[in-house]
Amino acid sequence: MSTYTHGHHESVLRSHRWRTAENSAAYLLPYLKSDQRLLDVGCGPGTLSLDLAARVGSVTALEQTEAALDLARAEAERQGATDVEFRVGDVQALDLPDDSFDVVHAHQVLQHLADPVQALREMRRVTKPGGIVAARDSDYAAFAWYPRLPVLDDWSALYQRCARANGGEPDAGRRMLSWARAAGFTDITPTAAVWCFANPEDRDWWGGMWADRILQSAMATQALETGFATPEDLRAISQGWLDWAAAPDGWMLIPHGEIIARA
Repeated sequence: MSTYTHGHHESVLRSHRWRTAENSAAYLLPYLKSDQRLLDVGCGPGTLSLDLAARVGSVTALEQTEAALDLARAEAERQGATDVEFRVGDVQALDLPDDSFDVVHAHQVLQHLADPVQALREMRRVTKPGGIVAARDSDYAAFAWYPRLPVLDDWSALYQRCARANGGEPDAGRRMLSWARAAGFTDITPTAAVWCFANPEDRDWWGGMWADRILQSAMATQALETGFATPEDLRAISQGWLDWAAAPDGWMLIPHGEIIARA
């Protein structure tokens, strides 16, 4: 198992709870049907899982720990959702029968795993013949922003260092097709999509979120404990995010690699 770089601080959950089927799984939506069983791997706080549940017959939401899964349970209770099952498990060694689901979905998961190819093999194993494995991951080296503040280059380098020290691959987006082929898939539809934060409201939200996250999340703790950064470094990065958010011409692009792979 690798270590989850972000952790579950409120500043992290602030971004994860923003995710919906439309802004994070649009590539999958044309394949969904009302009678399907869907496994959502790495469900996080559950907003995306619950959004997908409205489009299929049932959803099983999977997380690594009970504590992480409790976040999704709380969201389901808040929404009054009753058609979601919650399970603790490791996607690299799923405790689930073969051919159990019509769709297996993972959003921003493979980048954090020690063996993403094994994870895709397991996702394929529990998918019914002819079913769909869908995965989407960002690509940190391809992030683009303006103004090109040097301190955000420091943030990018620090994130990459932390993620790789945790056993992950932050530039996962460009590797999705390669990983799917290595996992044995032959019928693969690779695509890409972006998030763009450019208007004042989006910049305030994204920049403010990262200004907090770099000071308070699991990544911040890791950076300090390993000596990858000093408190002064993190405070400078935090201010850099606020400066970017305040720039009237501030713009950020976050690209994602996506795959639809037939089992």
